[in-house]
Amino acid sequence: MGAIEDVYEDLDTDVDFEEFEAAVEDKVEQMGGLADEETAAMLLAHELRDDEVEGVADVAPGMDEVKFLAKVTKIGELRTFERDGEDDDGRVVNVDVADESGRIRITMWDEMAEDAIERLEVGQNLRVAGRPKEGYNGVEVDVDKVEPAPDAEVDVEMRESYRVEDLALGLSDVNLQGRVLSTDSVRTFDRDDGSEGRVANLTLGDPTGRIRVTLWDEKADLATEFSAGDSVEVVDGYVRERDGTLELHVGNRGAVEPIDEEIEYVPDTRDIDSLELGETVDIAGGVIETDPKRTFDRDDGSEGQVRNVRIKDETGDIRVALWGEKADDDIDLADYVVVTDAEIQDGWQDDLEASAGWQSTVSVMDETPEDAADTETDAAQSTGLGAFGDGGDAGDGGDAGNGGTTATADPEPPSASDGASGSGAAAAVTERPDDESVESETFTGTVVQAGSPVVLDDGSETRSVETDESLRLGEKVTVSGPRRDGTIHADEVERTK
Repeated sequence: MGAIEDVYEDLDTDVDFEEFEAAVEDKVEQMGGLADEETAAMLLAHELRDDEVEGVADVAPGMDEVKFLAKVTKIGELRTFERDGEDDDGRVVNVDVADESGRIRITMWDEMAEDAIERLEVGQNLRVAGRPKEGYNGVEVDVDKVEPAPDAEVDVEMRESYRVEDLALGLSDVNLQGRVLSTDSVRTFDRDDGSEGRVANLTLGDPTGRIRVTLWDEKADLATEFSAGDSVEVVDGYVRERDGTLELHVGNRGAVEPIDEEIEYVPDTRDIDSLELGETVDIAGGVIETDPKRTFDRDDGSEGQVRNVRIKDETGDIRVALWGEKADDDIDLADYVVVTDAEIQDGWQDDLEASAGWQSTVSVMDETPEDAADTETDAAQSTGLGAFGDGGDAGDGGDAGNGGTTATADPEPPSASDGASGSGAAAAVTERPDDESVESETFTGTVVQAGSPVVLDDGSETRSVETDESLRLGEKVTVSGPRRDGTIHADEVERTK
């Protein structure tokens, strides 16, 4: 075996030996006798190793030139355009290719573009050399050289539609059907060129998982056309990465369309009693308490909002803080909700609470799972945080003199100076002292927080009130009863007209 053969044997490449040998001879001739065959072969081998990437997923903007092997998955249309100062029109075609690691778009120009239209076929394997760049739908490669590789093997599954588990960075022309889990409003932003951009998001789920869908510019309004529970199909999307997580993006070429098919989504949720501080998890349960929405001022002067609900599964219950637009979600007692990507944080009195921020989704499910905890009774007996006190039978009002307990809670709004997280009122069980040892108080005010405790405001001060009466926001009432730990335990409640 000669020197060229030895070097070639050690080289992991799809280049044919005959092509490699011819390139070695050319290299020897180019160097004018400064290198023998072995040296020229080693130089070529070094060039091949430097340029060849392991897969298309490794291609990134800024690389001088890359070489890779991939399979044709889609051939675009040949387009023509006028070049400045030239009589002849330019021609261009985009071809989508893929390997085991991902997908990428390659762009061919002029004569190479015409040859591609005439000769390329979907499913054909190609050896590509070109220059990466940041394209409209992600990384693209301007092709310098391309040739068929009929003897090479590229293991790529050709598919017309995808499921969430099939998505990979670099995919384009993605069609995916899913169930809408959540939507948000359209937001605007300023681009570097001074123009205004628009963006909105949907979160979709299917039997294999969930994915955040980002809608750009004229497609952003699509987010307002759907509601949680709708079945839709994303058409011609492309996969990007954000903060280490894959997202499906929809630009001007894409669409989101309603479909009649029912899409199943079963979240992989954690038991509430297994949650630990600092985790980001998916949880689900029936709503047994709801609090009114509260607003607060952020450090930057903007206004934020938060709403607290408590959910229960068969293992326990936890309070969930809904931030921003999620505070406006239509969530009622006894609803069964799924909260994804919730951050488990320290709550009041060392209890854990879940924080549902911008990355979270909150979905009200159409049906409650058969094995879910029975929360209807809890919800019927609870209008607020006091449901977790052992205050006796709901029907008899839990007489304060029977030696039972009642729940009291801090009525102050959650700390939200950073606008991202915080904890507010949470339930705490305290022993009731004898009524004779505490003072009685009468207070008249407007209900500014329903639930348990009720919070009344008379215009100058507030009082926290425990009562079995069902009071609504905005009602004006007079309450009387013993005051313990800052809370009036109302024996009498009179509505004021």
